[in-house]
Amino acid sequence: MRFGLVERVPKPWGHEMIFARAKKYVGKILVIEKGHRLSLQLHRLKHESLMVLRGRLKLRLGNMTRTVGPGTAFTIAPRTIHRFEATKGRVTLIEVSTPELWDVVRLQDDYGRRGK
Repeated sequence: MRFGLVERVPKPWGHEMIFARAKKYVGKILVIEKGHRLSLQLHRLKHESLMVLRGRLKLRLGNMTRTVGPGTAFTIAPRTIHRFEATKGRVTLIEVSTPELWDVVRLQDDYGRRGK
């Protein structure tokens, strides 16, 4: 058993806290600061399941865009274009995914990061 091994990863839009890293899954908390958004992106392999814990998230999934709040859960299958945005305040999400953290194809990015 292991305790206290949370990895904080700074991001230009806020930060991630990785609380679980196993052969078949990764668990993390995403904190998106007000006025920031993640890349418009997709994953070739990674499959994600997320739930909004706090705040109002502007969510783009494929061709659909909607604003969702705490308790809203959703999944993102590989090759689905998506983006998360915190327009009115800080947003906190929990994410459980397959372990391919390197698998990010950025289509647009507000912070000048390149796609893979």
